[in-house]
Amino acid sequence: MAETPLQALSRLREALQEVLFGQEEAIEALLATLLARGHALLEGVPGLGKTLLAESFAKGSGLSYKRIQFTPDLLPQDLTGSEVFREGRFEFVKGPLFAQVVLADEINRAPPKVQSALLEAMQERAVTAGGVRYPLPEPFFVVATQNPLELEGTYPLPEAQLDRFTAKIPFRPPRREVWLRILTEEPRIPEPLGVDFPKAQEEVRGVRVAREALEAITHVAFLTQEDRRLRMGLSPRGAKAWLALARALAYLRAKPLVDWKELRNAAFLALPHRLFLTEEALYEGESAEGILNGLLKKGGIP
Repeated sequence: MAETPLQALSRLREALQEVLFGQEEAIEALLATLLARGHALLEGVPGLGKTLLAESFAKGSGLSYKRIQFTPDLLPQDLTGSEVFREGRFEFVKGPLFAQVVLADEINRAPPKVQSALLEAMQERAVTAGGVRYPLPEPFFVVATQNPLELEGTYPLPEAQLDRFTAKIPFRPPRREVWLRILTEEPRIPEPLGVDFPKAQEEVRGVRVAREALEAITHVAFLTQEDRRLRMGLSPRGAKAWLALARALAYLRAKPLVDWKELRNAAFLALPHRLFLTEEALYEGESAEGILNGLLKKGGIP
C-alpha cells in the first residue's frame, strides 16, 4: 500500500527530532505552517538550532533550498534576481528566492527596501522584474530567523511584514534532560523523504471545524479590537492564519476535527506577533502572550 502524505510527514517529523533534540513543539509548528500554506518566523537567541531546523527540513522534505544571509548592504535584486544584458538582449537571471524553501537568516538586519521585496514574494508568490511577473515554485515557504535580544544594527520588521508571517515560532532553551543528549550525540541529517506537500495541503483543508470554534475565533477577534491595551485588533488575515494553523495541527495529530487544544495552540503561533501593545501597556509590564491568554478565556476557549 502506498504511503499517505500524513505517514510521510510523521516520518519527516521523527527524522527532524533526531536532528534537533528537545524542540518537538517547534518542529510540529514548522510543519503546520507549511501545511497552512504560510511562512514562519523563528525567534530565539543564537545557538538553539533555528538555521539547522530550516536546512534539515529542506533536505528531509526533498524540496529545493536557498539560504540568504541578510545584511545591511543587501539589495532587493540580491533576492529577486535582475536583468542582465547578454548577446544583444536583456535576460532575467533568477535570484535565491526561486526555491521552494528560502531561509532568510537574521531577517531584521536588512533595510526596509529589501524586506519589502521579500514581502511581495511572500504575499504574491511571484517576483516582478522589468515589468514581467515570474511565478515562484510551489510549494513556496519562507523561513526567517531573528534574535530577539540583539538590536544594534537591526531594522525592526514593520507591522505589515510581521502580518505576512503565518506563525512566529519561539525557540526556547532545551529542557534539562535533553542536555546530555545534545552534548554526546551527533545530529542525523535526514535523507530526502519525498513528501507530497500539495496533496497534504489539500487534505488539511478537509479537516472539519465546528461552528462553535468559528464563533470563538470571531469573538476573540472582536475582543482584540475592543481591548484598550492594544493599538490595533486582529485582522481578517490574522484570523484566517489562526484557523489554517489549527486545521494543520489537527491534521498532523491525525484528528478529523479541530478541537479546543488545536485552537489554543494555533492561537499562540498565529496571534502574538499581530497584537501590538500601547505604550501604557508596555510600561505596565503587559505582554502579547499574557493578553492573548486572557482573551482566549473570555472568548470561551479553555
